[in-house]
Amino acid sequence: MAKKFASERRTRHELFNSSTRINMKLFIIAAVLALAAAAPSSYKPEYKAPEITIVSQSDVRNLDGSGAWSYGGSDGTTRDESYAQKQISSPSSYGKDAYGKDTYEKESGAGHTNKGNSYWVSPEGQRFTLTWAADEAGFQPKGEHLPVAPVHIPFDGKAFKIY
Repeated sequence: MAKKFASERRTRHELFNSSTRINMKLFIIAAVLALAAAAPSSYKPEYKAPEITIVSQSDVRNLDGSGAWSYGGSDGTTRDESYAQKQISSPSSYGKDAYGKDTYEKESGAGHTNKGNSYWVSPEGQRFTLTWAADEAGFQPKGEHLPVAPVHIPFDGKAFKIY
């Protein structure tokens, strides 16, 4: 019976040694991975952005809610914008009159109108100019780099005759 206990102890001891070895290997692998992750990177980017400073700036605000602001950067980037308060009317409710005709009532209120332009140069050297207006008609950007909608061709029915 004493031999049986001795063999049990040996197997427990062998199991303890094998699990300790596995844990030690996992610890070493984790330590090596942690060191590799903490090592400084030798990556150097090809393009380094130049240091850009603001060379001019203005901001004018008036009591009537209008104003203008602008800035210019050392890289040639500029932006100008002016804004004003404006009475804007918009349809508020739709309905039909006694004769069945569609009608709507206009609601007026104060709104902002903005106008401005921006100029910048891409890292590749391409120059961009963007001019915009935002008022009751919506946002209307203009620039040579913006896509243009195709020309609308009215359908008169003659081009597609069905025989």
